[in-house]
Amino acid sequence: MKKSKVISQILIFGAILVVINLISEKMFLRLDFTSDQRYTLSDATKDILNDLDDVITVTAYFTEDMPPQLQKSRRDFEDLLIEYENRSGGNIVYEFINPNESEAEEQKAQQKGINPVMVNVTEKDQVKQMRAYLGAVLQMGEKTEIIPMIQPGAGMEYALTTSIKKISVQDKPKVAFLQGHGEPSPNASVQVLQQISVLYDIEPYSITDTADIPAYFKTIAIVNPSDTFPKKDLDKLDKYLNTGGSIYLAYSNLQTSLQSQSLNALPDIGLMGWLADKGITMNSQYVVDANCGAVTVQQQNGPFMMNRQIEFPYFPILSNFSDHPVSKGLEGVIMPFVSSISYLPKDSAVNIQPLMFSSDHSGVVNTPVFIDIEKEWSDSDFNAPNQVLGIAAEGPLSGTANSKFILIANGSFAVNGEGQQQQVNPDNVNLASNAIDWLSDDTGLIDLRTKGITSRPLAQVEDTERNLYKYGNVALPILLIIGIALFRRQRYARKRQSWIQGNY
Repeated sequence: MKKSKVISQILIFGAILVVINLISEKMFLRLDFTSDQRYTLSDATKDILNDLDDVITVTAYFTEDMPPQLQKSRRDFEDLLIEYENRSGGNIVYEFINPNESEAEEQKAQQKGINPVMVNVTEKDQVKQMRAYLGAVLQMGEKTEIIPMIQPGAGMEYALTTSIKKISVQDKPKVAFLQGHGEPSPNASVQVLQQISVLYDIEPYSITDTADIPAYFKTIAIVNPSDTFPKKDLDKLDKYLNTGGSIYLAYSNLQTSLQSQSLNALPDIGLMGWLADKGITMNSQYVVDANCGAVTVQQQNGPFMMNRQIEFPYFPILSNFSDHPVSKGLEGVIMPFVSSISYLPKDSAVNIQPLMFSSDHSGVVNTPVFIDIEKEWSDSDFNAPNQVLGIAAEGPLSGTANSKFILIANGSFAVNGEGQQQQVNPDNVNLASNAIDWLSDDTGLIDLRTKGITSRPLAQVEDTERNLYKYGNVALPILLIIGIALFRRQRYARKRQSWIQGNY
């Protein structure tokens, strides 16, 4: 090939690369092969970005030269911002700042609420610690929202989208947490409040004798009531439903404490008859499940007291969910001391759908029951699979107007507690937040909240099958190598015999 032709082809190839790069700056495209589509913008994010009517500036504070796993978070966040910028039509603008460049930049980041985290860095076979910044500040006009630390994975999109929604929303709908029947205050459910306060104003509310429940409340949340509901209160709840309102009820009709070793059904506080009028029954049986949480017991070991974890079937871990917006994407909800729910709508126009079930290895225990922590559970104890533990209902539940209603057969599954609060399992919080989102007719973040793989527990298998997998993983590779070696040896022997006989 002539030299001139080689040069011309190189120039043409270079020009093509330049054109491709110019096009790629205007068109951002990536293929997403992850099972949870974590690198694809959700419909909720697209809707929120399309509705923006003002510019939001995202200032990302990221340290450069971080360890590879953290550097990947920076690249993923930048890719996400590029997509947000393109989708919003320019209403999202961003810049990256390296606070580690100077003490002044670090002080600016910290003053804005972005604090460093200490990470280990290996340099010249030595492990050192460095201050790493992985946060962002969003600003629209006078409003500011801080993301102190960007979490990798699908949580990155949720954090960014919720922050955008929080500073762009004008008038938030109102959600009432009912008081006056032994319910904890809204602040006792702090994790749920942190999620739903992005979209809603939360108010404690007590039913009065003189006024109906205000129709401006999108949803009435009734969480873990323990005192009697007077008939007048139930009548006002029915009247609220007949105006198109929605009710979220998390209620335990069974004793929920380990302090008493004898567990019983609790006295009716008026809700059983109210639910029965809607074709819903909370059964007076404990659901037990082989897929369960554990309790810590103290055991004497010589002169010492040792703590030991024992699986406790009264603490079911749910992983069987229906394809409903409230439960879609959930992977592990813990429901201690829960009862099952039966339903048969009295009106054919009412649609009741189960949200979650116990596992295939579950059963029911009649009350009263004596708790034996050391009990040896057998297959015969788990002979009632797939018990319904939560339902969602739509239709004319009280009167003629269509309304929505959700019942979860445990009152405290998403409650942190008053005063000294405990952390709640994340999917418990997601279930409660999703329920309120769905009831309040604003499901913008309901799919995004549970987007991403959080837990992939091993399937429950018998001991024989488990041993087969265990020893098979050890023996199979060895047998495979021996088999390949024998096959190659026999093939070489046949070739050698052919050579001896003169067949080349």
